[in-house]
Amino acid sequence: MFSLFKSPVTQQDLQKRAKEAYERVVNLTADTPEARKMRRGMALLCCVHLDKTFIAGAQRTAEWQQMAAFAATQGKEAPPLPKADCFQKVRSGMEDIWVYLPPEYAERAFAYGSKYQRTELGMEAAINTMQQLADQIFRFDMGLNRSLLALKFLRQELSLLTNQDGGERPENPDEVSAKPPLDANANPNAGGVNRS
Repeated sequence: MFSLFKSPVTQQDLQKRAKEAYERVVNLTADTPEARKMRRGMALLCCVHLDKTFIAGAQRTAEWQQMAAFAATQGKEAPPLPKADCFQKVRSGMEDIWVYLPPEYAERAFAYGSKYQRTELGMEAAINTMQQLADQIFRFDMGLNRSLLALKFLRQELSLLTNQDGGERPENPDEVSAKPPLDANANPNAGGVNRS
């Protein structure tokens, strides 16, 4: 009966809880099975957040480039550059939940996606820089003794390109610019890029 009078949970409430959950895991000092389980669970969610933020950086940069080019043809000022979000909605089981990453990590992942879109980073360089970022979060901030692979979908694309070239890697793999388009339907959870 009392639940009728409760105010609905807002997006801001859910995001606040996501930030608190992240901070609680990062501040864990115990090495119990439960603490390790919490670290692994948060690491999985943050790995998806990193991938989605990288994709958002690429997509929003592409949109910004189009808007800036249009503004230039109109003699107008370019719109402000897009910014990273600290919160991402991530599929967990049967529901979507909010996941938080501190601004410095979200901004770096977003910037790498933006550089990838502008071809300032090739596939291998993007994978390596994102993996270094993931390692920093998972190993040093969360205290995991292993890391998770970042950008699995891009690794698969690179593997496909390598296999199409007869199993030989390009002379300079960082200059592979025939990159797959990153779109809003890309599913880091599934490890593939949806081109529909």
